[in-house]
Amino acid sequence: MRQSFIARNPSILVFLLCLAVFTLAVTLMSHAMGAGLISTSFVKTLGKTLCLCLVAIAMDLVWGYCGILSLGHFAFFGLGGYMIGMWLMYARTEIIVAESLANAAIPPTPQEVVDAIGSQIFGVVGSSDFPPIWHFAHSLPAQLALVVLVPGLLALVFGWLAFRSRVTGVYLSILTQAMTLALSLYLFQNESGLRGNNGLSGLQNLPGVSASQDWVSLWFLWGSALALGLGYVLCAWVVSGKFGSVIRGIRDDEARVRFLGYSVEGYKLFIFTFTAIIAAVAGALYYPQAGIINPGEIAPIASIYLAVWVAIGGRGRLYGAVIGAALVSLVSTWFTGGMVPSLPLGFYTVDWVDWWLVLLGLSFVLVTLFAPKGIGGLVDLVGARVIPDRHGADYGPDKGSLREEEGRK
Repeated sequence: MRQSFIARNPSILVFLLCLAVFTLAVTLMSHAMGAGLISTSFVKTLGKTLCLCLVAIAMDLVWGYCGILSLGHFAFFGLGGYMIGMWLMYARTEIIVAESLANAAIPPTPQEVVDAIGSQIFGVVGSSDFPPIWHFAHSLPAQLALVVLVPGLLALVFGWLAFRSRVTGVYLSILTQAMTLALSLYLFQNESGLRGNNGLSGLQNLPGVSASQDWVSLWFLWGSALALGLGYVLCAWVVSGKFGSVIRGIRDDEARVRFLGYSVEGYKLFIFTFTAIIAAVAGALYYPQAGIINPGEIAPIASIYLAVWVAIGGRGRLYGAVIGAALVSLVSTWFTGGMVPSLPLGFYTVDWVDWWLVLLGLSFVLVTLFAPKGIGGLVDLVGARVIPDRHGADYGPDKGSLREEEGRK
């Protein structure tokens, strides 16, 4: 009898239950609910962590399951943030301009309002004209569509060019890193239309929302938890069944899968584009909680961190990616936030803010050498099936098949 999708993947229910309990606990202990046990800033940190877990799942799908070590997925994460950030800046500035011109002796024309908005947004880079890429910035539905379309189209074009040329391995990783670096350097320029090095700021202020940041941070936490839950289920569905077997086969032996008649390039292109869209959605939820986005967020080092998170958590396991991203993100906040006291050694004082990256790199090396399955491998050990007691009976239907006592050796 064929089992249902959930029955074949019981870890999904466990993950969703843990996520629901976590979200409910944070909600009840937040300032918005009156308990005040968790500060608003830490609620934002937890919400951002959930977004990082979502992009880690995307990275695990493209690397852990399909074998494509992409060092450019944080670029898609950043593009999602830029797309929603454009609307947030435009709508918030429009409200400010409208309030300042409300008492004018002569009502301003629509064009004058647009010019005033442009001066407010682009005055920092010495301009007042809206670049063409801001054409839909006034429309929330359009910008939400661009959150998916812009990163998805970039991934589709890049992936098609790379996979049709059969670029694989370290060469493909270098190409994805080069793409990320080129995009980052372009965004640093004022001519990019996205305010250059200044980036987009004030994104935490939702236009037309009078609620306090206590409630806004909680709303984003709920949205991030919902996106993570849906993303986990969707990715688990993708890697299950025949499709999942094919992409694992591509990871293990691409030439053999191609010999069997499968369109390897098509499968890889779908996974690359699909995960880019997931990363963009995560970025669109992350940066309104962070409050600012600039080209430094898209630097190649960010994508390398992403690969480190997945490796530490255990690639090839969706829950491993979540564990790795959550653990490293929260520990990073702890170390770099000055919450860990310095360690005096007499001849030298260890300042953990400066030494955190060394610890992270050392953790990556140790996991790679001694625990290639990552933290997720520990979960596998706990959940490993115990061989049933068959009292020496044959395992298979034929007489003399591997017996229980032989299987234990």
